[in-house]
Amino acid sequence: MTHENQPPKGARATVRVSPNPTTHRGQEVTITGTCGGGTGLKSVLGGFPDRPALENVRILESGPDRFVAKANVAGHIGNGVGPVFVDCGGEAGVTLLVTHV
Repeated sequence: MTHENQPPKGARATVRVSPNPTTHRGQEVTITGTCGGGTGLKSVLGGFPDRPALENVRILESGPDRFVAKANVAGHIGNGVGPVFVDCGGEAGVTLLVTHV
């Protein structure tokens, strides 16, 4: 990726969720990625603070070059699409989680 094709500073973390799409409430998902220059994984948020799509978020590896977290799909989630955000200490990232429950 050339310099002009990079996301802006502050938005360079990459994030993936697996499996995606999910197929049932309570299903465990794995969140992986890199911090894109950030200091390391600080937090994961699925959905929005007032209506979280992910529960029981556990950070297993928080390194700046690779992070791994696990979480469960919230019990109130239905069919749809929602964001999964990561805070990597100076860099952030987002992906979409698709649910078919």
